[in-house]
Amino acid sequence: MSNQTTDTHVYLFGTCLIDLLYPDAGMASIELLQNAGIQVIFPPAQSCCGQPAFNSGFRSEAREVARKQLDCFPKSYPVVVPSASCAGMMKHHWPELFEGNRDEERAYEIASRVYELTEYLVDRLDYQPVDKGESTTVAIHSSCSALREMGVADRIEKLVGGLQQVTCVEQAYKSECCGFGGTFAVKQPEISGAMVTEKAASIRDTGAERLISQDCGCLMNIGGAFEKQGEGPECQHIAEFLLERSNGS
Repeated sequence: MSNQTTDTHVYLFGTCLIDLLYPDAGMASIELLQNAGIQVIFPPAQSCCGQPAFNSGFRSEAREVARKQLDCFPKSYPVVVPSASCAGMMKHHWPELFEGNRDEERAYEIASRVYELTEYLVDRLDYQPVDKGESTTVAIHSSCSALREMGVADRIEKLVGGLQQVTCVEQAYKSECCGFGGTFAVKQPEISGAMVTEKAASIRDTGAERLISQDCGCLMNIGGAFEKQGEGPECQHIAEFLLERSNGS
């Protein structure tokens, strides 16, 4: 791997799902960055980016949650987020949320240095993974936020494509939503369930041994469908997968 950036430090924004349900993805993100020579700062006061309230129309409540996060990133280091969904909220919607507000300038400044994890690895670090793992076959699911909002879905493809012992297979209707959509899955469970059922079937049909994604919400939704249906590949965050391959496990 090579480090083409002058960055020496980054902040890591851990996200709610990683904090509560996928801590290994967060720890793997930290270790990957550290292995690339980056000192990772994890602000202990961080909590939620405010997206659930924002998407539900509670803008003032979302602003108060997001405002507490602004204090977590006082220095001009990049803010790396192992979730395109939360990164999209911080980069694209914090400026909107704080427009005309006393914290507008701070929100814009922090948003300008937010990176989704795979985006940071590829664009800032020129990360070149060394593959020490056994041969395996994977499918990739990129979240809607990675594909449509952040525009970084090709970064995970590049990272996985650089692993010599990994064969990547493509499922039908790859770019379609898995049906999670945060609060959408709660508000429209029947539609969400139908969407993830089709998504799970298309991934199973590839014969992939693992499903890799950059968003834990999608992994939780698709993995839940596999569990309910009684079959399907293992689901894993890209940070865990890259770290595992570089360690030879």
